[in-house]
Amino acid sequence: MTNGQAAYSYRMDDSVPAFADDAPVIVFDGECIFCSGWVKFALKHDRTGRYRFLTAQSPLGEALYRHYGLDARDYETNIFIDGGRAYFKSEGSIRMIAGLGFPWSLISLLRILPRPLADRLYEFIARNRLRIAGRSASCFVPTPEVRSRFLG
Repeated sequence: MTNGQAAYSYRMDDSVPAFADDAPVIVFDGECIFCSGWVKFALKHDRTGRYRFLTAQSPLGEALYRHYGLDARDYETNIFIDGGRAYFKSEGSIRMIAGLGFPWSLISLLRILPRPLADRLYEFIARNRLRIAGRSASCFVPTPEVRSRFLG
């Protein structure tokens, strides 16, 4: 599900700094251990180096959250931007995982779940992610080997 905005709508928003959007971008809570683990998973399984990453706490991440009408201090959803379109909650997660290729692409089968049910499950995990995994004292820091895949 997108928020109904046109593809690349952020390019027309003066408050969003220009960024390399020629590859899918995952905007995530860099202070959440659960979210950082999610990024480590994606880095490990993204064999083609397709994805780029951006912490929500960066100026660009905050600008994108505001652009899409999200609270730039309460990161209840990752943002997955692909082809200039933003996806949130369960749809964003399914698209992210499916983009990793086989066998991860099988996650697309979860699209048979009604979206409201899938989003409620996503929201439950998002609301409780800090209880599940905790909060890091600092933002996620990429290793030198993958630093070029991070924006901002």
